[in-house]
Amino acid sequence: MASERKIGIIGLDTSHTVAFTKLLQGDAPPEQKIAGMRVVNAMRFPSPFQAEEGQDERQAQLEAMGVTMKQTVAELAEGMDALFLEINDPALHLEFFEQVAGLGLPIFLDKPLAANLAEGRKIVEIAKAKGTSMWSASSLRFLRKLEAAKREITALPSFCNVFGALGKAAAGSDVVWYGVHVTEMLVAVMGAGAAKVTAREDANGVVAIVNYPGDRRGVAEYNRGCYTYGGRLQAGNSLAYFDSRGDVLYYNLLLKIREFLDTGVPPVSLAETLEVQAIMDAIETSLAAGGTTVQL
Repeated sequence: MASERKIGIIGLDTSHTVAFTKLLQGDAPPEQKIAGMRVVNAMRFPSPFQAEEGQDERQAQLEAMGVTMKQTVAELAEGMDALFLEINDPALHLEFFEQVAGLGLPIFLDKPLAANLAEGRKIVEIAKAKGTSMWSASSLRFLRKLEAAKREITALPSFCNVFGALGKAAAGSDVVWYGVHVTEMLVAVMGAGAAKVTAREDANGVVAIVNYPGDRRGVAEYNRGCYTYGGRLQAGNSLAYFDSRGDVLYYNLLLKIREFLDTGVPPVSLAETLEVQAIMDAIETSLAAGGTTVQL
């Protein structure tokens, strides 16, 4: 195992790029510093999710932490031990994944997997065909209180509700771009195998009812203007609550990424990630059809 893996980051249109680099080699609190990885290279490109002036500022922050900017994917990947695809625009995920798959490097593709289920499936097909070790997830599925609730309720949950933010996407679907956090929590609690989805929208956001075999049910709230996350899971009369207050989301996620690089085992399966994408696609389809129930 390398003492310090060299990381190449693609994308400056998300705040995650700077936030992750700070935890690895910047001015993060000592208790949140993560050893074993160092961001060496990065690259940028125009994006509707971040103006060039904002990307200039992020580039300056990265360069101050010792990161070298590259112009092409090939230049960025040379000499790296792993790649992070930190691309805020889901519409670009497939395009850039096609460029990095098959380079022999493990990849973390930040949430969501893709802009839609069809492109998500294509990414998975490419990863399997090229033998590329990769995974994708939101940090919200690794909430410490959520993981504690799952340990407390060891039986398969009969019911759950999860809630969180629904931001406004600069392009594409709000549910896919920002609602992915809530959907990830839902799938982390209920597992894969959703059967049908019914969604409604009002001025406060979107509510989706997700039904599972065995009369199991999840309710997901995607709320406008509210950035607290949480929920509850229930198996019979056993009940546990969780929320995001006081948690260190990026730190939790980077620990999972380091574990992936150490073991070669993704902490979230591609099948489960496709389930997240399928539920979000079904929500969009249901909303477009006025709340019709969509079979998965």
